[in-house]
Parts: sequence; structure tokens; C-alpha cells
Amino acid sequence: MKIKLFFLLLLSTSLSSVSSELRCGWLQNPSPGNQWIIDKYGIWDISSQGGFFSDGIDNLKDFTDKEYVKTNGGYGYGCACIKVDVDHIKKRITKIYSERVLPLARCQNDPNLHRP
Repeated sequence: MKIKLFFLLLLSTSLSSVSSELRCGWLQNPSPGNQWIIDKYGIWDISSQGGFFSDGIDNLKDFTDKEYVKTNGGYGYGCACIKVDVDHIKKRITKIYSERVLPLARCQNDPNLHRP
């Protein structure tokens, strides 16, 4: 019985990691509660003030001053890759697993990305 439970747990863990995606691009936080990532496929909502918030939003890290462009007080954007689950129909990030901050130059030099 324990062996069956172990394999079921292993299978479910494997399946959940297969469904996650890596989205890389401009991670924007222009104002309180509003956040999204823009990659080569478009804009993916992470949160909206007074509305939707992705599960795992606390897994997003703070950018260093060197890798962050402030546009509104302490708000702005940086370049990052985030491992996420998405709703392709609503273009929404449903769960955030992790984030890796990238140098600004990575997004600035990507011909598939438009500057925020």
C-alpha cells in the first residue's frame, strides 16, 4: 500500500511540473496591486488592484536598484523569468512557483520584446 501511495505521489508531482511554464520578459508593477509580465506572446496578468491575484505572488523577488527602472515612486519594471501556471484563454498567471531576476540588458536586447 505504501509503495502505491509513493508512486501516486511521484506521478502527481511529475504531472504538475510538466504543466508549468517559464515566462521571460518585462515584469511590471506600475502601481499598487497591479502587476503583469510581457513576453513575446503578450501581456500576462499577475494581479489587478481590487481584483485578481495569482497564487504564489509572494514568490516574486524584489529587484536590485541596478536591475529596476522606477517609473512611479517605488513602482516600475525589471527583466525576469518566472515559472508559472497560466490560463491561456484569460492570459492570466494562475500560480507562481519561482522567479529569476535577469539583467535589464537581456530584455532590452530581445527583439521579441517591446520596451514598457
